[in-house]
Amino acid sequence: MITAIIFIIVLSVIVFVHELGHFVMAKRAGMKVEEFGFGFPPRLWGYKPKNSETTYTINAIPFGGFVKIQGEDGDDRVDQKSFSTKSFWRRASVILAGVVMNVILAAVLLAIVNMRGADSKIVIREIAPKSPASEAGMKKYDELLGFENINVAQKFIADHKGQSISISVRRTKFFIKKEVLTLTMTPRTNPPPGEGAVGISFAELEKIQKYPWHQALWRGAVDAVKGTWAMAAGFAGLLKHLFTTGKAGVEIAGPVGIAIFAGEAARLGLVYLIQFMAIISLNLAVINVVPFPALDGGRFLFLIIEKIKGSPLPRRVENGFNAVGFVLLLLLMFFITAKDVLKFL
Repeated sequence: MITAIIFIIVLSVIVFVHELGHFVMAKRAGMKVEEFGFGFPPRLWGYKPKNSETTYTINAIPFGGFVKIQGEDGDDRVDQKSFSTKSFWRRASVILAGVVMNVILAAVLLAIVNMRGADSKIVIREIAPKSPASEAGMKKYDELLGFENINVAQKFIADHKGQSISISVRRTKFFIKKEVLTLTMTPRTNPPPGEGAVGISFAELEKIQKYPWHQALWRGAVDAVKGTWAMAAGFAGLLKHLFTTGKAGVEIAGPVGIAIFAGEAARLGLVYLIQFMAIISLNLAVINVVPFPALDGGRFLFLIIEKIKGSPLPRRVENGFNAVGFVLLLLLMFFITAKDVLKFL
């Protein structure tokens, strides 16, 4: 339940900030924003301030938000406040504002990570069922205390096979509550293949350097730019591998996978959850700028074609491409979600 709540909050913030970018730039460009909604319909509550053109709404499905701009579908080319009547550059700024806002959000989040920092630590990555560690009550993502590194922990366990040992762990419950436990277990002299003496595998999280706020802000911006470039390169490599081999070559996670990873990040600590949010925000920015129908990149591509052609594409053609793109994205999301369910659940 808590994992689902964290996932909803993470995704809502990231998508909401994306839509906020569209909203702010549309207002600055002199466009009429008919509705700015938090979440997706059905509507739960709406408010239209006096002398305002915009209705602000809260909707039932809490995944981000949306902006409804007059003429954004090309159906109003007369009203001067319509999206369709504005210049190429103003429309482009509105279309790409969401992507820019996601990069800015990531920079802010990474700046917070750099301001807070985090010590290096050893955490439990996997626990074998019915193993000594499992029977002692050890859980995934418990932090081992008292060991300098993984090698020291492994040597300690190996040197005490057949003997009762005590291991202290710090358990974080969704970055809010922490407790230190001392667990007693006996390492096996002849463990099953691949399980180890106590039945656990480790992961070592590197130290995150803590910086003064002014340095952290700069490093957050630099990290966001580097992260965007790395994700763009990775996405390009994924597409290349997909077209040349017919396979993605890497694991792709959908909503279910993201929810599980968000929960895991929260168990590691607040810094890691914030860092995870930054990664997802950059990922959304990179995906959205891809020139594919129904995405911001696709809308920008149509805008460029209009600029080169000297006139907009027929509305039915653009709407047709967007409809096909939307259906393909839904099918892809369904396929990835199904894989996530089979893999994680």
